[in-house]
Amino acid sequence: MAVTANMLGVSAHLDTFTRDRLPPADEWPDLLLDGFDYPERLNAAVEFTDAMVGKGFGDNTALIGNGRHRTYKELTDWTNRIARALVEDYGVKPGNRVLIRSANNPAMVACWLAATKAGAVVVNTMPMLRAGELTQIIDKAEISLALCDTRLMDELVACAKDSAFLRTVVGFDGTANHDAELDRVALGKPVRFQAVGTGRDDVALLGFTSGTTGEPKATMHFHRDLLIIADGYAREVLGVTPDDVFVGSPPLAFTFGLGGLAIFPLRFGAAATLLENASPPNMIEIIQKYRATISFTAPTAYRAMLAAMEAGADLSSLRIAVSAGETLPAPIFEAWMGKTGKPILDGIGSTEMLHIFITNRVDDMAPGSTGKPVTGYQARVVDNDMNEVPRGTVGHLAVRGPTGCRYLGDARQRKYVRGGWNLTGDSFVQDAAGAFHFAARSDDMIVSAGYNIAGPEVEVALLACPEVKECAVVGVTDAERGQIVEAHVVLADGVAADEATRVRLQNHVKATIAPYKYPRSVKFLDELPKTQTGKIQRFRLR
Repeated sequence: MAVTANMLGVSAHLDTFTRDRLPPADEWPDLLLDGFDYPERLNAAVEFTDAMVGKGFGDNTALIGNGRHRTYKELTDWTNRIARALVEDYGVKPGNRVLIRSANNPAMVACWLAATKAGAVVVNTMPMLRAGELTQIIDKAEISLALCDTRLMDELVACAKDSAFLRTVVGFDGTANHDAELDRVALGKPVRFQAVGTGRDDVALLGFTSGTTGEPKATMHFHRDLLIIADGYAREVLGVTPDDVFVGSPPLAFTFGLGGLAIFPLRFGAAATLLENASPPNMIEIIQKYRATISFTAPTAYRAMLAAMEAGADLSSLRIAVSAGETLPAPIFEAWMGKTGKPILDGIGSTEMLHIFITNRVDDMAPGSTGKPVTGYQARVVDNDMNEVPRGTVGHLAVRGPTGCRYLGDARQRKYVRGGWNLTGDSFVQDAAGAFHFAARSDDMIVSAGYNIAGPEVEVALLACPEVKECAVVGVTDAERGQIVEAHVVLADGVAADEATRVRLQNHVKATIAPYKYPRSVKFLDELPKTQTGKIQRFRLR
């Protein structure tokens, strides 16, 4: 049964901003909800905390990070206190958007859960974002309250000075000392809180994703969606049990990270280890220390783990390695299987779909394959007219299932959803056995070490430097990162095309936008290739 926008249920939102900005009914994807039955009133944060205590998991470790272990009972009490503070001291009303800025740590998870309990729509953001990028998010979602790790206040405070919407920035202590404004207010509250009885299709989360234009798109996810990805992918493919310990590198601000490092473990009484700096050496250390069983990271980190095992690291506790963010190269798959004998599962997800929807499985995996749809999802490879192409033919990946794309008030909805199907922007091939194989990105998005980077955004940053006359940015293949950002630059008169200039331009980009977007390769040209009408021919630069 396909469910559409016309079938929305009850809402507890007093601030109706998000529901008012859902796409029109005829632009929704088909939502295939058979087998995903939830009560009409559903608060996802309660399911991950209070309900888990009610099921007997109160003494189980839920979160490990910054030197502390938190049980499910402690996490429940902590989030109830923060939720009370948000409602009683900061005036949060159901439906208000609340931005959270933090690295991966237990306090960030607690703030996300607390705001969700209070009926807010949460926007999780990465520490790497600069004031300009935060402003775009705040303006798009009309956010008036932000919760921020006190170590990361500068960019948000700068943002609030000129913001038409952001009125209050409240600091919390990400280090586990509880020594910041939000912590002090929350510690004075009772540990009981009557969570808002949100509707299962009230918006709970806005996931921001980069468009190729650089203007962010906000993807809207309901309370039920947060449970669907756990009750589908995590249950079926990962077979999560309370004995599992999760570890990973993706930011909680990415839906890939929020699923793999918070939603999946918390749904099943398992534990998550959270790293503020999830470099491969730090991940290797934490896997050994806590005997982690399920890992979420990109292929580059698995390459580093293989080298560490050669040097004597003991990663034998891992029972499943999940790879996403970019296609898993066959040599890494084969090396991992050869070294560990344990499955490494490539899959594809998107912010629009919330999490992984096509994946390899423990009993069905192959090098160079993305696998088959997760139960509940359907996928096909189509041409420009949405007709399915023959097996073995490259085309556009189209998918539908229990989750789907709903952009917040954005005309780009019509490009992502056609005829009830979500078009991910990827080109794929389906083989005779039904497995899907990645071919290429269908647009100018650069995917580097699991990060989506919009080329035009990097160009704007470079052009803000007076030393740059013209530039064009493309993604080029890289053995370590999948792709890297490469900038082709025409310098202003009198600027030397040397290494010092190259480093200055790279540092300028790092200071202007999130540092991971900087061009790792910079090439100096006398002129850019253009059409007769003056359009830059990026394909020639590639």
